[in-house]
Amino acid sequence: MVSDPESVTLHVLGTAQDAGYPHPGCLKPCCERPRSDPKLRRRAACLAILDAKSGQRWLFEATPDFPSQLDEIDRLLPQRRPLFSGIFLTHAHLGHYLGLVHLGRESLGTRQVPTYVMPKMRSFLEQNGPWRQLIELQNIELRDLVADQSVSLGSGLSVTPLTVPHRGEFSETVAFRIQGPHQSVLFLPDIDRWEDWDRDLPDVLADVDVAYLDATFYSDAELPGRQRSEIPHPPICVTMERLRSIPETEKAKVRFIHFNHSNPVLAADSPEARVVREAGFGMADEGEVIRL
Repeated sequence: MVSDPESVTLHVLGTAQDAGYPHPGCLKPCCERPRSDPKLRRRAACLAILDAKSGQRWLFEATPDFPSQLDEIDRLLPQRRPLFSGIFLTHAHLGHYLGLVHLGRESLGTRQVPTYVMPKMRSFLEQNGPWRQLIELQNIELRDLVADQSVSLGSGLSVTPLTVPHRGEFSETVAFRIQGPHQSVLFLPDIDRWEDWDRDLPDVLADVDVAYLDATFYSDAELPGRQRSEIPHPPICVTMERLRSIPETEKAKVRFIHFNHSNPVLAADSPEARVVREAGFGMADEGEVIRL
């Protein structure tokens, strides 16, 4: 359970790319270790905010690992009604919204869970099954987000969506700036390229205390035979070079997240993970807690 009954805390419930770690169907050495040792497995990237005093619980992303992530939330802060005070979705790629199915009548059968979405994400859910049924049966209640406009959650908490460039087949993509009573956090699990963003990454880092940044790949050499244009993400080595000249205190804010199964930093003892740590950056761990 949350140790401080007065605390508002952010919890990391997953750090992997959408399909998790090990990756389905991958028979390469990168996935052999987590298959043989469950302690090495990683769930899809997801955060939760828990307010121990009020009992309110907020979820950031509804991933394919929703059942076990909900179990973790229940362990930390036992369930009260409603199940969630709100769910915030970044975009319509499967690792970020697929868990909504568990709110439907075949599973939890929830009532009007506030689900915060951008306009194109709203249209995607409204126009496609089975998501449309969740709305029609009032399992979820869509709440509109507007870029750069904060949503107040009470308890000194607010969430601001920041649009980011990322493959927009079905919806726009946002990052979230989460402001707590004492600290602020950036959650940015997906972006195409930093240079395509209309914000300067060092300036964004300067405005928060902790930043969870897209770290899908370590380098461009990671997926031979795949067109990187199909899966654009800034590799960790590119992001570190982009931030090379910022102060060490700013580098220490970074927690890389959203690791693809091919990313060598998933092995904490790998040379690549050592390079990240020695450069002054961090890597998100499941179970990590930030007091907001």
